[in-house]
Amino acid sequence: MSRRSSDSNAAKATPDVFVGLLFVSVAALITGITLLVLELNSYAWQMG
Repeated sequence: MSRRSSDSNAAKATPDVFVGLLFVSVAALITGITLLVLELNSYAWQMG
């Protein structure tokens, strides 16, 4: 196995478009779940 670089000044990886899409998809999931709970509450649905 090769050694890892011990250079502490190495440039960190910058977020690319896929990281942005990941955050967009997580936000869409949270929004969808929230709206689903609000819709189900109109039918007297209870969690648990």
